[in-house]
Amino acid sequence: MTRPMLQRVFVHGLRLEAAIGVHAHEHGRTQPLLVDVELDAELELDMGLDSTINYETVVAAAAAVLADGHLQLVETFADRLARACLDDARVRRVRVRAEKPEALAQAAGAGFELVLER
Repeated sequence: MTRPMLQRVFVHGLRLEAAIGVHAHEHGRTQPLLVDVELDAELELDMGLDSTINYETVVAAAAAVLADGHLQLVETFADRLARACLDDARVRRVRVRAEKPEALAQAAGAGFELVLER
């Protein structure tokens, strides 16, 4: 067995439907949320599924945050998802970027990025 090495696992461009926003027109409906997640983790180089972080767990964590109900801010979403990712003791650093592509008529998107480290 090889010793653990710091590796990056990522999910980019995850498209979710989210009940999110502070404005009245954002309540009672969903809107697209684009999410990027990067996890720096100490993982074995064995490359078996048990020795890495399954991408599907990242997607499931994002869905679980949204399943809790309407969120006011993308900042709240990013923080909750980042903390859920840190539940895996192998994760040393997580970066979550959440973008609302329909937030501003004048821009391709607006959002928030958060980095948490152990």
